[in-house]
Amino acid sequence: MNHRPAPSSRSRRAVAAVMGAAAALVLVSCAAEPAEPPASFGSFDEVLAEADGQTVDLWMFGGDAQGNAYVDDVLAPAAAQEGIILRRVPITDTADAVNRVLSEIQAGRTDGSVDLVWVNGANFSTGRQAEAWRCDWTDVLPNMDLTDQDDPLLLNDFGTPVDGCEAPWHKAQFTFFYNSATVTDPPTTLQGILDWATDHPGRFTYPAPPDFTGSVFLREVMLSEAGGAEKVPLAYSEEAFDEHAPAALDALDEVAPSLWRAGATYPRDEQALNTLFADGEVDIAMTYGPATLTDLVASGALPDTTKVLTLGEGTVGNASFLAIPANASDPAGAMVVANLALSPEQQAAKADPRTWGQFPVLDPARLDADQKALFDDLPASPVVPAYDELSRNAHGELAADWVPALDEAWRQAIPGPR
Repeated sequence: MNHRPAPSSRSRRAVAAVMGAAAALVLVSCAAEPAEPPASFGSFDEVLAEADGQTVDLWMFGGDAQGNAYVDDVLAPAAAQEGIILRRVPITDTADAVNRVLSEIQAGRTDGSVDLVWVNGANFSTGRQAEAWRCDWTDVLPNMDLTDQDDPLLLNDFGTPVDGCEAPWHKAQFTFFYNSATVTDPPTTLQGILDWATDHPGRFTYPAPPDFTGSVFLREVMLSEAGGAEKVPLAYSEEAFDEHAPAALDALDEVAPSLWRAGATYPRDEQALNTLFADGEVDIAMTYGPATLTDLVASGALPDTTKVLTLGEGTVGNASFLAIPANASDPAGAMVVANLALSPEQQAAKADPRTWGQFPVLDPARLDADQKALFDDLPASPVVPAYDELSRNAHGELAADWVPALDEAWRQAIPGPR
């Protein structure tokens, strides 16, 4: 038997860690002399005039080759036509950008080295708690009118209200995929996947939380065990954790002996899981970035028998955003880049699977005929279905505070070296 601490003691430790980190961040933000409030712009024409000639440093995850190429070869040249130099700053983790912003604010710098950040989830929430983001600027962007103002994925970022503190960039959908050469009758529910794993020992696994993909899978299991996403409150609380987390941990504990290497070890991240899938060691895998599957199959990194597995109850989806630090050196230029990134031309270019394949955030009902044609003319992916199909019955992310609490509970509850 695996002996785990009582849920209440797990949750109290997790809450203490989360609250302690948030308090430390607030102290960091308040330790410096208050900076002057950022200048506001009454119109986008004022933004354009101020932005001319500025250099915008976009800090973003550098491990996505397609994303890097899109920014360097498509977005940056378009920004240059607006009189802006867009400089991509590659980082290994978005938290690196947030930490830089916080440290510079603490030092009293009003000419921060970070102008724009590709961000969402806990990193955005951290910045909000520390008042590190510029807010109330997205309404000035003309292209925001092309988005659905009531889209819940664009209004809340892992439960944190966006409130004009970041501009949407693209959408993502947690997605399972399988090898159709070895799985002839794929499961269609999350519980079905766990049952399949039990019936096919050694042929399934998932990345170990707190890896991003493994962490999402853990949350999906919790939602499934609860009877659906609507059963779990969006906001984190000890009471909700104690009610819903134990069933998920029990389910994963029960299936562990049937996993790859009998659950003695877990892949460190999504890339490691993809390697196991490509080498034929597992038959089902997962990603929060299904846009990458088209290129991975085309390049031979994944087998050409790879197929997407959609679940009847849907999976979790979210949106990625572009945020401007409160102390950015060139906020006007950053606003122009964010508006440009929302243009139909850029959204369509980014949606092309040959470029990056990311799902657009624009509302088709708000596009004119020529703008719609940009998307209609895109080649269909032979691997990834259209977003409408992939996101059927989708549910939004839980509040960011759920993430560290569940990850820590998993670490304590699930046996085996990791």
